[in-house]
Amino acid sequence: MKKTVVGITVVGKDREGIVASFTNFAFSKGGNIEKVNQNVIKGLFGMYLEVSFTKVVDIKKFDSEIQTLSKKEKMDVSIHHETNSQKNIAVFVTKEHLCLETILAKSKSLKGKISVIIGTEKTLEPLAKKANIPFVAVEEKNQEKAEEKIIQICKKYNIDLISLARYMRILSPNFVWRYPNRIINIHPSLLPAFPGALAYAQAYERGTKIVGVTSHYVTENLDQGPIIFQDSFKVDPNDTLEKIKSKGQKLEAETLFKAMKMHLENKLDVRWRKVHIKSK
Repeated sequence: MKKTVVGITVVGKDREGIVASFTNFAFSKGGNIEKVNQNVIKGLFGMYLEVSFTKVVDIKKFDSEIQTLSKKEKMDVSIHHETNSQKNIAVFVTKEHLCLETILAKSKSLKGKISVIIGTEKTLEPLAKKANIPFVAVEEKNQEKAEEKIIQICKKYNIDLISLARYMRILSPNFVWRYPNRIINIHPSLLPAFPGALAYAQAYERGTKIVGVTSHYVTENLDQGPIIFQDSFKVDPNDTLEKIKSKGQKLEAETLFKAMKMHLENKLDVRWRKVHIKSK
């Protein structure tokens, strides 16, 4: 029988006994733990469990029972179960339009539905309206409060994948840990070179002959998540910074879309912080 794999994320205030509580729960339901990752930052606990079952599992019942446990342990718990049904995608944006435009233009080739677009401002709302996709502006400046709202929006739309289409905010561990290897970002350099916000300017100043972009999964370590896909273009010595940016932004959009497509087609597997592309 084909095994069923359930991903469990646990986030909350750190204290003793949490790991044992949830691993014991998984064992009591006949599950085998295949992966367990846990982190603690400033008293915040985050854990991801991947549990496999060789018997038939009632996912709704499993979720209901683990939610009962989560209330008892005062933790925020969610489960993720891969099915053949259409995946729900959330696209996070600020005001740069090219990534979003590319994703919307090619969305029919994705094995998923763009269910909601979340913006830090309303600049790109007209693109969402034109595509008939719900747009929610979360303009709260305090990131902790903003993320509380975003978490509720993602729960409402039952989001499976988050795409950061030039989203100009840094997501906290409290958010990132809830979507392990399910948040894809695009960075304007061939990481690990030129991290941070001014990658094109750094490349221009250093006179690099090749400039690239990197799509990667998001972790709590900024710009250091597992790399999915990279691409590059040659730089002419006469290219201005603006021309490099223009070329780069077009490539960013294409590279982000390719990474989303590969993820949704279940072609990616993360092992030991490296992304492996599955063979057919």
